[in-house]
Amino acid sequence: MNKLCRELGIEYPIFAFSHCRDVVAAVSRAGGMGVLGIVAMSPEEIDIELRWLEENSGGRPYGVDIVAPVHTADRDAGLSDGEGMQERLEAMIPKEHREYAEQLMRRYDVPPLPESNGHKDWTTAGFTAAGGEEQIDVVLEHEHGLLVSALGPPPAWLVDRAHERGTKVGALVGKAHQAARNVELGVDVIICQSYEAAAHTGEIGGMVLVPDVVDAAGDVPVLAAGGIGSGRQMAAAMSLGAQGVWTGSIWLTCREAPAEPHEVERLLRMKSTDTVRSKSQTGKPNRQIRTAWTEAWDDPAGPGALPMPLQYMLYAEYTARAKRAGVQELVGGPVGQVVSRMTKVQSAKDIVFGMVEEYLETLQRMSAQLEALTEG
Repeated sequence: MNKLCRELGIEYPIFAFSHCRDVVAAVSRAGGMGVLGIVAMSPEEIDIELRWLEENSGGRPYGVDIVAPVHTADRDAGLSDGEGMQERLEAMIPKEHREYAEQLMRRYDVPPLPESNGHKDWTTAGFTAAGGEEQIDVVLEHEHGLLVSALGPPPAWLVDRAHERGTKVGALVGKAHQAARNVELGVDVIICQSYEAAAHTGEIGGMVLVPDVVDAAGDVPVLAAGGIGSGRQMAAAMSLGAQGVWTGSIWLTCREAPAEPHEVERLLRMKSTDTVRSKSQTGKPNRQIRTAWTEAWDDPAGPGALPMPLQYMLYAEYTARAKRAGVQELVGGPVGQVVSRMTKVQSAKDIVFGMVEEYLETLQRMSAQLEALTEG
């Protein structure tokens, strides 16, 4: 469809971020590019998932999404050895924060997890320096078309190693100056993530951010992310200068997604205002479902969110308790404001084809308007 598609070997400039390999493979088979998020996976799990994608994506390209935060509790404390990381991080969680979470559990009558569950590792390894490098080492052993840094600029060594393997590197940004910095690092694709987006996102809306980032990126292609789930929205992004769209939330309710039926029904009922940009999940601003958990941690009277990954450790542990107890008021997760337009369950293939069809229809409608203007 355009130069970027030709360079990546895909038909449509639709990039689909998902933690589910089935969604990733389905989108790639349909002509877009599925991108697998691996932040919560161990190196062994990553190897299994990427081998599966190589065998089930129909020979089509796929991408991998990592996180490379500049500041986390382990990095700031100089902890570079992964051995015993869980225990050292747990020791950094203040008693007042754990007690605050316990008070919230008592308010909703959420019991502790049974002892039979054993010790749980609530750290997402990809948020830490040691764990992230272990993940990247495995990722670089596999063949894929795009490696994306979702949180912070990719390290220079990562850009070099990826380029040596013929892999393009992408980076998510929320401000124009971040785009310029990534271009200097040699990043091949800038993903411009606006305020409307799910997960870690900035403060600027897409109508302003996309053209700013396009101008800052120069000749480097830009993907628009945030609030995009239809062909009309795709056309708007492309008209602002983007060469493609980066999507995430719309795949949460597709048939291939692993969500439970009650989770899907909840998403289908949600409005854009049912989401909130909050530090309550990871310690960094993250758009997610508005819940009693987000309200509690955003309350000025509370102790405030901890730095990454300490806040995530609290979130993961206490969310697991709430899920087991069936207390949905406390259970959330990342989702963008586009959730208001997610009104039915479809296959990933149908979502891709529907976006492309509506995109072309929008272009035709705009062309007709241009003809009418010039004739007048």
